[in-house]
Amino acid sequence: MVNQSKTYLNKDSFRSGVRDCIPTLFGYLSIGFACGVVSKSCGMTILETVAMSTFVYAGSSQFIAASMILSLATVPSVIITIFLVNLRHLLMSASIAPKFKNNSLLKNFTVGALLTDETFALASSKSNSKDTIDYKWMMGINLTAYINWVLATFIGAYFSSLIYDYKKFGLDFALIAMFIGLLISSVKENSKIKRSILIMVSSVLALIISIKFFSVNTGIMIAAIFGAFMGGITEK
Repeated sequence: MVNQSKTYLNKDSFRSGVRDCIPTLFGYLSIGFACGVVSKSCGMTILETVAMSTFVYAGSSQFIAASMILSLATVPSVIITIFLVNLRHLLMSASIAPKFKNNSLLKNFTVGALLTDETFALASSKSNSKDTIDYKWMMGINLTAYINWVLATFIGAYFSSLIYDYKKFGLDFALIAMFIGLLISSVKENSKIKRSILIMVSSVLALIISIKFFSVNTGIMIAAIFGAFMGGITEK
C-alpha cells in the first residue's frame, strides 16, 4: 500500500505551493514593510534596501545590518555578523536535504538559496522522515515568499517618511508571531507531539542558560544545536 502522505506530496505542484504560502504572506508584508522603514531611516537608499532584500534575503540579518550601517560599523564586521546570525540555515538545510535527494544539484541549490524559517516550517509540516518533497511545490512557496518580501521592503522604504515609530504598530513582532503560528501548526500535525514538546522545551532551556554566558546570537545557535541533538536522541 502506497503511503498516502507521500502520494499527496508527489502530486503537489507550483500552484499548490503558492496557495500553501498565502497564510504567511501577511507576516512577510508587515515585517518586510518594517524592515524597509528601518533600513531607510538608517541611511540606506531605496535601491540599497531592495538590493539587500534581493541578495541577502534575511529579515533578522537585514535589521541588524541596517543598525550596524547607522553606527558606521566596518564592512567585515557587518558580513561576519550576518554570517553568524544566519548559521541556523545550515541546520535547516541539513534537516531538509534528504527530502530532495532525488533532485539535481542545481535544483537543490535553488531550494536552499531561498529557504527561510517560514518555508522550512511549511515544508516540515508537509512531510515526515520517509517522504520526499515535490520540487515544484517547494519552489512555489519559496518564490512566493521571496517576491513578497522584496516587494514589502520596497513599499516600506518608499513610504518610510510616513512612519515615525513602526514599533507602535507591532511590526517588529510580526515575523516572530508568524513563525510561532507555523510552529504550533506543525506540532499539531505531528503524530509525535510529546517528542516535539520535549525538543522545544529543551531548546528553550538551553537558550536561557546560554545567554547567561554568551551573546544572544551564540545562545540561539547553541539552543538550535542542542534541540537537533535531542531530536536525534529521541528519534533513535
